[in-house]
Amino acid sequence: MLVTVEGIDGSGKSTLVKGLAGALADLDPVVTREPGATWVGEAVRRSIAENDDPMTECLLFIADHAAHLRHVVRPGLAAGRVVVSDRYSDSRYAYQAVTLKGLLPDPLGWLKAVHAPFTVVPDLTFLCVLPVEEAVTRLKANREHFEEASVLEEVQQNFLALAAADPERFVLVDAMLPADEVRAFVAAEVRRRAGAAR
Repeated sequence: MLVTVEGIDGSGKSTLVKGLAGALADLDPVVTREPGATWVGEAVRRSIAENDDPMTECLLFIADHAAHLRHVVRPGLAAGRVVVSDRYSDSRYAYQAVTLKGLLPDPLGWLKAVHAPFTVVPDLTFLCVLPVEEAVTRLKANREHFEEASVLEEVQQNFLALAAADPERFVLVDAMLPADEVRAFVAAEVRRRAGAAR
């Protein structure tokens, strides 16, 4: 079972995923993230820091996704384990659909078409939602270009549109709730879905 956790920067998703490692320990989950689970993630981080070319950055994200699938996600699923990923392909659709605007006529359509032949669609996706202004207050002062309020506003709208188009897969999470409440809710839902899948 592939579980992904999505949301704009500052939504608490990374804290949630770290907490799930303990809350779901008896399930022995594979806990991972994009980018950064493989060596390609280092190139992605460099591209983000340089903020030079949105297309190069996007293609590096896609390469990272391919490596992540090959080395982490598919082996975990093949072993029958629950795989929990902090960010996944939906982050690409939500973020790069913004950064590629003006460079491609239909960024989201192109991104989905590129991913379709090789990605694994998650079984369950938790989308952490909160006001953008709250997310920005949680971020460090020296922010990446993805973390500007205007970008995050568009990204969150993209995430919500993805969720509305696939309500069976997406579960919206109120990221303004205390972290322990969010973690308990998500862990319980993972257990419920994992039990139903057996």
